[in-house]
Amino acid sequence: MPLLTLDHITLNLGKPPLIDDVSLTVERGERLCLVGRNGAGKSTLLKIVAGDVEADEGQVRVDGGRVATLPQDVPEGTEGSVYHVVAEGLGETGALVERYHALTEVMAEGGEIDFDELQRVQQGIDAADGWNLQQRVESVITHLDLPAEAEINSLSGGLKRRVLLGQALVQQPDLLLLDEPTNHLDIDAIDWLESYLKEWSGALVFITHDRAFLRALATRIVELDRGKIRDYPGDYDTYLERREQELAAEEKAQAEFDKRLAKEEAWIRTGIKARRTRNQGRVKELQRMRAERAERRHQSGTAKVTVQEAQRTGKLVVEAEGVGFAYPDGKRVIQDLDATIMRGDKVGIIGPNGVGKTTLLRLLLGQLEPTEGRIRRGTNLEVAYFDQHRAALDPDATVQDNVAGGRDKVTINGAERHVISYLQDFLFAPERARQPVRSLSGGERNRLLLARLFTQPANVLVLDEPTNDLDADTLEMLEARVVEFGGTVLLVSHDRAFLDNVVTSSIAYDHDGIFREYVGGYSDWLRQRPEPARAEAATPASQAAPQPKAQAAEAEAEKAAPKRLSYHEQRELEALPARIEELETEQGALEQQMGDPEFYQQEAETIRQAQERLAAVQSELATAYERWEELEARRDIR
Repeated sequence: MPLLTLDHITLNLGKPPLIDDVSLTVERGERLCLVGRNGAGKSTLLKIVAGDVEADEGQVRVDGGRVATLPQDVPEGTEGSVYHVVAEGLGETGALVERYHALTEVMAEGGEIDFDELQRVQQGIDAADGWNLQQRVESVITHLDLPAEAEINSLSGGLKRRVLLGQALVQQPDLLLLDEPTNHLDIDAIDWLESYLKEWSGALVFITHDRAFLRALATRIVELDRGKIRDYPGDYDTYLERREQELAAEEKAQAEFDKRLAKEEAWIRTGIKARRTRNQGRVKELQRMRAERAERRHQSGTAKVTVQEAQRTGKLVVEAEGVGFAYPDGKRVIQDLDATIMRGDKVGIIGPNGVGKTTLLRLLLGQLEPTEGRIRRGTNLEVAYFDQHRAALDPDATVQDNVAGGRDKVTINGAERHVISYLQDFLFAPERARQPVRSLSGGERNRLLLARLFTQPANVLVLDEPTNDLDADTLEMLEARVVEFGGTVLLVSHDRAFLDNVVTSSIAYDHDGIFREYVGGYSDWLRQRPEPARAEAATPASQAAPQPKAQAAEAEAEKAAPKRLSYHEQRELEALPARIEELETEQGALEQQMGDPEFYQQEAETIRQAQERLAAVQSELATAYERWEELEARRDIR
């Protein structure tokens, strides 16, 4: 019997229905990913399953199991310490565990406690077999890097969601509902969460924008599209292939239908003679076709992201030599940083939360001055900075006013455009553009931030976690525009697929404030980084989430990386033949030049430079051939 059954669920929030006669079953042990465009109703469907929203029609049945949820927004009234909120997920036993923790913390600090109360709490935990639960709470708090004693109301929105994720995980429910669980997690925490969920025996229904996370976990994909669902057993790449085929077939069928309808419309408009003899059955069929055409729901278009490019910078953008930074209290955040960023580089900045990535960005951009070393910046830098926290939207202003500041037009690449037309490129319909920001979903808000950012001409793009809540189609369009952008990009992201597809080099955190440069993206960094220290043995899954060894984490990340060529690799493959031809031409010219006896009558320095250049060309040519063969072999892999 299925663990979860949705039976003809319909929810009307206007015309057409947001969720239209949806039926679905989920078996025990399945890991189902719910995908779809921003605003399609994915989070709402999850809320219906959780019982937070009531459907207009249909039933939801959970067969005797416990359900735990990670919502997209923090519920009102959530308060207490982080430890208290996480332990709250365990009900009465959790309250005992939390009280025991509080009493032992007071003892550890030399305070006085009521030992009779401590004994009663211990007896209660013994009776409920709750010591494993205490270990589970502490393990989850550790792995999600949560400040156990902090008050939840003092935390940022991102940290609050991590606390709620911990509360959901400690329950170990039969059905776990996760809405964008990787938002605000760093890569280490995402790796841990992947490992935990792979070994967990319950059913999982989740929404995510993180394609590497999706590829690693999903055993089944369900797409919510125009109120209906499409079911795709198997992995993400299979879903992409089948979805493309189905949409092509749908487009062809609609074109044939429209052709028949046009023919019937022409017939009904013929003269008196034809109308006298017309077939009443044919008239009724025409009326049915008109009604069917009127009810058709078109798929949302694809966002048309355009990045305004300012005048080019100088060749050098930023050069850091022996840079260190310490705050006035003496806390050292950055030390011994050496980095060179040239025009056109796409640089990913990788590291756990709280290690100084934002400080590193501010140093490179000149918003902070180093306490040690030297930073040299290039000329003519015009920076556009995407920062979800600083670039706060006015929730009471309309979408169009947040972009145009009350004006009707924006200037894009030197030409004026009406703001409504510009917002349609970012998939905001005219009526949506006139609504207040508070009515938008998380993904729509992120698209709006991008729309506002790209009204600024720039030759340096700084993107701090730009991928949160974006649907897959918008993510791929953003990837393409960033890759095509002729300027320089500094990207802070925990999205491994986005890093692999976009960046040409990485600056990754090593230890104790040290960041190192690496060639390539996330997967390249994993291969090149120093061997990390081995992790301690994992805790049994029945007691707590397992901590994978560093070597296993690396293998999992490699496995999660897409097998197909990324967009960046496709572009690289297309450019390689021309580059190989250019190198072969230069090699031939050098060999011909050096074959001339008069060549060796020149100055020794000139001869040496030519010989060194020939050796460099030959080495580069060998590398280019090897890379071309590697990419060519993977081109048709799906």
